[in-house]
Amino acid sequence: MEYGRLGKYQPGKNRPDTPLTPSDYSIHSSSGSTTNSSSKIKLLLIFAFTLIVASAVSVGLVMRLRTKPHEESQSIIHPRPTEAMSRVCGRTRYQNLCMKSLLDFPGSLSASDKDMIHISVNMTLQRVGKALYTSAGISNVQMNTRVRSAYEDCLELLEDSVDQLSRSLFSVAPSVGVGGKNGQQRVGSTQDVMTWLSAALTNQDTCTEGLSEVENGYVKKQMEEKLKDLSQLVSNCLAIYAAASDGDDFNGVPIQHRRRRLMSYPKWLGRKERRLLQSPVAAIQADIVVSKDGNGTCKTIMEAIKKAPEYSSRRIIIYVKAGRYEENNLKVGRKKTNLMFIGDGKGKTVITGGVSVVANNVTTFHTASFAATGAGFIARDMTFENYAGPAKHQAVALRVGADHAVVYRCNIIGYQDTLYVHSQRQFFRECDIYGTVDFIFGNAAVVFQNCSMYARKPMALQKITITAQNRKDPNQNTGISIHACRLLAQPDLEASKGSFPTYLGRPWKLFSRTVYMLTYMGDHIHPRGWLEWNATFALDTLYYGEYMNYGPGGAIGQRVNWPGYRVITTTVEASRFTVAQFIYGSSWLPSTGVAFLAGLSE
Repeated sequence: MEYGRLGKYQPGKNRPDTPLTPSDYSIHSSSGSTTNSSSKIKLLLIFAFTLIVASAVSVGLVMRLRTKPHEESQSIIHPRPTEAMSRVCGRTRYQNLCMKSLLDFPGSLSASDKDMIHISVNMTLQRVGKALYTSAGISNVQMNTRVRSAYEDCLELLEDSVDQLSRSLFSVAPSVGVGGKNGQQRVGSTQDVMTWLSAALTNQDTCTEGLSEVENGYVKKQMEEKLKDLSQLVSNCLAIYAAASDGDDFNGVPIQHRRRRLMSYPKWLGRKERRLLQSPVAAIQADIVVSKDGNGTCKTIMEAIKKAPEYSSRRIIIYVKAGRYEENNLKVGRKKTNLMFIGDGKGKTVITGGVSVVANNVTTFHTASFAATGAGFIARDMTFENYAGPAKHQAVALRVGADHAVVYRCNIIGYQDTLYVHSQRQFFRECDIYGTVDFIFGNAAVVFQNCSMYARKPMALQKITITAQNRKDPNQNTGISIHACRLLAQPDLEASKGSFPTYLGRPWKLFSRTVYMLTYMGDHIHPRGWLEWNATFALDTLYYGEYMNYGPGGAIGQRVNWPGYRVITTTVEASRFTVAQFIYGSSWLPSTGVAFLAGLSE
């Protein structure tokens, strides 16, 4: 009998509601004091309102140049879809919503196919900004612990989505931009926009899923109303943009026919970062030093994060000396960009915590011992741990939603849901990751290289699953690529591995995408390889691939025969999941002395 993620139910991933205890009905805010929380809400309100106004002005100025006033006035009474609308909406998954939302938007009746891209992103940005603004307005309503956790997740995720949609908007803007200036500078490339829109969709999914797990009440009802159609609107944006960019299911990833490349880091690291990843700690000039004994700039990591500047364009080095740091839900927020954390080594500098879904009655998103969403996040030579244990179920050690993130030579230790690769582009090199159920999960575009994944002994009746990838839309450029790694069993599992089968992954969402390439697989891996999530769910829409894996668990003769599973036989197809092509590494991680493969092999 398959019991799912919690043995008998699955909190954090589509589990049914569970009974609450009287202690659940206390007022709780995990973001700090009431004063700090109130100040943050005020800032969110100002930010969201300003965004709504700016976005509206933007589309007004742009479309005023393209719209003939008499056409608009004549068609506004009984608007009918134009041919451009029909073509554009025909590419989306939610065509009726697409048509209705575009018809309601100023200037759309005279817009070209190309204009529709800008309009769809602009309109979605306004809707998400409005949702953030109105959601922040109910912050003072009394909520129990779980509701407050889900609510605060949504505020954070909506704010991140506003930022990602704003960047996308300025990247897809027409040549005549805001204020009528010609040749407006684009913010990001095609790959960037696909990443940001994919992340915005993941954010909405995470928010609504967290809310789905709380009891029905005023806050849940209000939030569901405010979030109505947002996920579908972002999905439509993604589809429209992907189609215009000539993307296929791999979202426009070009197939590079050069099979071999020099060993290098993806180019989203500059020369300074390359040196930093290679240099011994003693040779690095840190901006901030964290030391528990007081012989540094700060005694706590939280203080160091606060000291770091916001929106830094240069690399900020935070050296965390050896020690065990337990500071409860440490977070590098969206505004803290280009932070690099350097420790004294695996097992020496340890960031730890014990927050879990069961013990603390919070969302999975809220359990992370350390979380990072600021772009350019790097961690080196550290351990991230959640010690809650298998009986406490979902308990995240490290959550990453930062774009262009690198985690190098780190331990990531937990049981269920150890590593949450939430969203955007990420790269893990020479890391050791420990867990039981779904211990690498999320919807980033992420490549693991030369890493070791250690399966641990779970609770009775549980099955071990290494990955649970949650790509929910066919246009998202996301997935998990495990390249040149090792799948091993921990000593606690080794003696009883026959009783606890280990699987390569199971599909959390409909378009789940995971590949293993050139990876050693121990004999603890079940011959079937992959595990169903629930009966036949996603078996024909997922993409699970294996390419030239080896070891006793790498034999493919008894693998599942699902429509979406495939044994990859060509270098062309396998290369799509390399650093160079899957996370566009050649554009953000340039050559470095640290061993890294941009392609399949040297």
